[in-house]
Amino acid sequence: MLVTFNACPIPIQQYPNILLAHGGGGKLMNQLISEMFHPVFGDPQAIPHDAAALNLPHNKIAFTTDSYVVNPLFFPGGDIGSMAIYGTVNDLAMSGARPLYLTASFILEEGLPMSTLWQIVQSMQAAAERANVKIVTGDTKVVDQGKGDGIFINTAGIGVIEHNLQINPSTIEPGDQILLNGDLARHGIAIMAQREGWEFEEPIATDSAPVASTILELIEAGINIHCARDLTRGGLASALNEIATSSRLASTITETAIPVREDVAGACEILGLDPLYIANEGRFILFLPSADVEKACSILQHINPEARVIGEVSSEKKALVTMKSMMGTTRVVDMLSGEQLPRIC
Repeated sequence: MLVTFNACPIPIQQYPNILLAHGGGGKLMNQLISEMFHPVFGDPQAIPHDAAALNLPHNKIAFTTDSYVVNPLFFPGGDIGSMAIYGTVNDLAMSGARPLYLTASFILEEGLPMSTLWQIVQSMQAAAERANVKIVTGDTKVVDQGKGDGIFINTAGIGVIEHNLQINPSTIEPGDQILLNGDLARHGIAIMAQREGWEFEEPIATDSAPVASTILELIEAGINIHCARDLTRGGLASALNEIATSSRLASTITETAIPVREDVAGACEILGLDPLYIANEGRFILFLPSADVEKACSILQHINPEARVIGEVSSEKKALVTMKSMMGTTRVVDMLSGEQLPRIC
């Protein structure tokens, strides 16, 4: 649960907004770290130092990093803070790793309300608890007013790989089934609706969520995952094309099998957007042998009933993605060209 603004540890009467001095290396920066960041993120037993010393229970690790520049900072179902945690956790999960530790680096714009920063910090802490990871180190910089956009966050993450699977495009085989864990395109439309002030009968909330526990449950159930990919920038279409290029195997998806909520599909139609290319923050695809599909679907649908098989890998050795349309025709699904929706993650 988020702590209320009144609980903000920084003296709001003196510092209602971020100042350049909060990134200057002096008293205010140390106050920000010691009274806001460290009590929320840090281990009270840890000794302050330039680097965190970590215990890794396994020799094989996964390591990743990502930056978050979403506009607006808050949107239905999420905010930049929780997304910065889930995004990096999910990247680790796509290699089958168990996420353990994150870093969190902030670029703050002078004038950012302290209450806004506090709300984001609290959201990150709640998201880290949900994803079962610890934030162990970080950095803070402040830029001049007008030279940022409130706040940018970078997170990096380390996880351990506790199995012998090789979860990457090189292990995909002809005949593999392609599974999707839920409906598409809600995150991108939720951001655009908030940014543009659109009102729907029911607000469209982001799908942003951690998925590592789902991937680990599949692995522990003996599912032979050949490849996994989360569907962020570029959406489903770009992810499939990237994997087809890496694996040198073509794949075909079925339009009628791809779940898109009616309100999301309506918004896409009005805007002239294709949901296949819109970013998600809690959706992924899996490539599995046919023998594992029924068991994997059962696990995924227990979490989200919209999970299903959406396509298949062919034996055609070319980087090609096609889709059987609801009209019975087949068309090529290309990689995203340009940027459909900027600043959504």
